[in-house]
Amino acid sequence: MKVYKGINKFRMRLMHRLTKNIGNSHSIANFNSGIKPEIKRVLISRPNHRLGNQLLLTPLVQEVIEIFPDCKIDLFVKGGVAHPVFENYKNVDQIIQLPKKPFSHLISYALKWASLKKHQYDLVINGDKNSSSGRLSTQLAKSKFKVFGEANDSIQLTFDDYEHIAKYPVYNLRDYLSKIGFPKNNNPVFTINIKLTDTEIAKGKRILNDLVKNNKPTICIYTNATGDKCYDEMWWTAFYHRLKKEYPEYNIIELLPIENISKINFKAPNLYSKDVREMCALIANTSIFIAADNGVMHLASAAQIPVVGFFKVTSIDKYQPYGNNSIAFNTNETNLDDWIKSIGNILN
Repeated sequence: MKVYKGINKFRMRLMHRLTKNIGNSHSIANFNSGIKPEIKRVLISRPNHRLGNQLLLTPLVQEVIEIFPDCKIDLFVKGGVAHPVFENYKNVDQIIQLPKKPFSHLISYALKWASLKKHQYDLVINGDKNSSSGRLSTQLAKSKFKVFGEANDSIQLTFDDYEHIAKYPVYNLRDYLSKIGFPKNNNPVFTINIKLTDTEIAKGKRILNDLVKNNKPTICIYTNATGDKCYDEMWWTAFYHRLKKEYPEYNIIELLPIENISKINFKAPNLYSKDVREMCALIANTSIFIAADNGVMHLASAAQIPVVGFFKVTSIDKYQPYGNNSIAFNTNETNLDDWIKSIGNILN
């Protein structure tokens, strides 16, 4: 595992050096003045396997569908999580899926990259300006119009939330399209959305009812995160007991991670599931979701409910939950009383 991580870090550094000068969205292709180009087939590139990063791509996909409702969208991604995230996006025609571990599947990896040359696209969008693979795939794909997503000072000065990783690809796309004949768009950026069906939400309600066995509203917590983003057992236990004290009229349940561990020692009713959409459907039936910065926090945002996110090492401006009365805290600068007060404001 350490050897693989070392190779992967070297690959990332090498890719960054090779691709840092690739592409320029500001070099707009020639077009007929006053005539909007016809956009029917779009490629969006976000070759990253993490659940959170695929969920954070959904506002961009919704934006493309809003502007081009009859278009077909191909997604260039890594790993298998994009399929459950986008399965109810009818405009998503094809998911080109890179292997999560390319060095174990070199032939498949090469073939997926080669497939980018298979189609003629009308528009290609790099979903992350900091992704070397995203820039390279955008360069390789065949299209007259390409949005590489490099930083744009004028857009950054216009939008105070430009740094958010789900929002700046949308702002970059809008700016690019305004230069090729499309009207300016200042509407709020779409929220993260997995597009649950009524059937899925009803199933989530049944699962929740089986857990709590009462009609009280429910607070859902998720106590895991990766690396330094994770808070320890003492932190979560103190927080859990304070929640129970302050909100006795609410159930408190815990959604468990794939490792099947609990930072509160399984003291609350809990659900263990590997089904992304089932997890989201359960969350959709709760009143509020509370977690540290991680992919499941973004999954809760995709359920369209209020989310409270705790941050101590990662950037709030870049990753905070937004929409649906959500809020984020830098726990280095706030305390338990601050969090409880804000949670109460949301619940009330």
